[in-house]
Amino acid sequence: MSNEKKFVEEITSMDVDFARWYTDIVKKADLIEYTSVKGCCVIRPYAYAIWENMKSVLDSMFKETGHENIYMPMFIPESLLQKEKDHVEGFAPEVAWVTHGGTEKLQERLCVRPTSETLFCEHYKNIIESHRDLPKLYNQWCSVVRWEKTTRPFLRSAEFLWQEGHTAHATAEEAQEETIKMLNVYAKFCEEYLAIPVVKGRKTDKEKFAGAVATYTIESLMHDGKALQSGTSHNFGDGFAKAFGIEYTDKDNKKQNVFQTSWGVTTRLIGAVIMVHGDDSGLVLPPKIAPVQLVILPIAMHKGGVLEKAEEIKNKLSSFKVKIDASDKTPGWKFSEYEMKGVPLRLEIGPKDIEKNQCVLVRRDTREKIFVSLDELEAKVAELLEDIQSSLYNKALEHREETTNVAKTYDEFKEIVATKPGFVKAMWCGDVECENKIKEDTTATARCMPFEQEEISDTCVCCGKKAKAMVYWGKAY
Repeated sequence: MSNEKKFVEEITSMDVDFARWYTDIVKKADLIEYTSVKGCCVIRPYAYAIWENMKSVLDSMFKETGHENIYMPMFIPESLLQKEKDHVEGFAPEVAWVTHGGTEKLQERLCVRPTSETLFCEHYKNIIESHRDLPKLYNQWCSVVRWEKTTRPFLRSAEFLWQEGHTAHATAEEAQEETIKMLNVYAKFCEEYLAIPVVKGRKTDKEKFAGAVATYTIESLMHDGKALQSGTSHNFGDGFAKAFGIEYTDKDNKKQNVFQTSWGVTTRLIGAVIMVHGDDSGLVLPPKIAPVQLVILPIAMHKGGVLEKAEEIKNKLSSFKVKIDASDKTPGWKFSEYEMKGVPLRLEIGPKDIEKNQCVLVRRDTREKIFVSLDELEAKVAELLEDIQSSLYNKALEHREETTNVAKTYDEFKEIVATKPGFVKAMWCGDVECENKIKEDTTATARCMPFEQEEISDTCVCCGKKAKAMVYWGKAY
C-alpha cells in the first residue's frame, strides 16, 4: 500500500461513524494530543494557529465596539462563589477545588474558575462609584476548568480556552442593548469568517445561564445533523449587583444598582469548523481563518530552477499566507497531507509548467484543478480564496435548510427526531413540563426561540395548549 493511500485510509468515513471520524481527524491533522489527565489535551501548533486567527479577528471586533481586555485571577474563594445562589448551584457539579497550598491545608477552599462573573463583581464593587464610571466594557482571554464527565476534544473538555466579556451599565436598557449587540458580533464572525450559518435566538428559562435574566445564543448545525451552541450572550439584569452590592450614584445623587452582561465563545468553534466543513479526506478550512491559505509544492525539485521559481512565486503572493513544502516526501504524500490539514489552495509547479509560464492550482473544497498563467496568479488566487469562503458558507447553509423540518403534531415531531437528522421547528406553550417531556421522549432539546418567529400553528406541539413561541429543537453536542 502506498504511503499516501494509507494516510487517508486511516480515517473512518463520516457516514460510517461520525464520532470516530471526528476523533480521527483531530489526531491525523495533528490538532491535539491526549494527556495523562482525562479531558485535558495538548492543543498542537496547527490548531493553536487556527485559534490565534479566530482570536485576532474577534479581539479586533471587540475593540471596535469599545471593549478593553483585562485579566482576572484563576482562583475564586468559596465564599465569593457562594454569594449568588443560582450561579453557584448551576456550576457546582463541574467545579474543581484547590484545598492545599503546598503541604498546608487552606483555611478556605479555592475554586479554579469555571467562569469569572463573581471575580468581575468583586472588582466592579471596588471601582464603580458614580454614573461617570459607567459603562465598564471588559473582555478577558483565558482558560477555564469544568470537570466534565464526558469529554471530546474542542467540543467538551475539562480545561478549554475562551474569551469572556463582562460589562456593567447604568440602565437595564443599556445592558439589553449590549447583550444583543455582542450576540450579533458572534453571528457575524461565524458567518463571515468561519463560513458557518447560525440561528440567533433566546434560550428557554430551563436552558439559560445560571443567574441570568435571559440568555441568547447562536446555534449552528453540524454535518451529522446535531446542533452546536456556538456562542452565548447573557443579560444578568441587576441580580448580581444586588448579591454583591455593586452600586453607583446617579445624576440625582441617588444610589442605583448596575446592570450587567456576560458573553463568550470558546475553542469549541474549532470543533464546529471541523464538523461543518470537513470530509473523509480531512479538514476543509475557510480561507479567512486558515493558518496556511496556499501551499506551494515544487514538482521535480532536483531539476534546475524549480525551487527558485517556487520562492519567486511565494514572494509574489506575499499578501497571502503562503508556505512552500520542499521536503523529500513524495508528491502524493504531500497532496494527502495538505488535504488533511484543509489548506484551501494547493499550487503545483514543475519544469514543464515553468516552460509554459503557468502553474496548477487545486481547490481543497472541490478538488478542481485550474491551470493559471503566472502573470495572472495573484488575482486568480484572491478570486479563488474568496469563492472558496463563500462556497463553504453556501454549502453549509444549503445543508442546514435541507435538514430543517417542521412538525405540527407530537407524533410527527417524534417521527422526525427519530428518523431525520437536523433541526425541527415546532410551536411551544412555554411550559417547562412540555420541554422536559420532549427531552425525555426524544432526547431533543430546545435550542432557541429564534428572533425570526414563524407561526407554524397556534398550539403547542407537545400538549396542544395555546402556543407562545416557535422553537428550534434538536439533538445537540
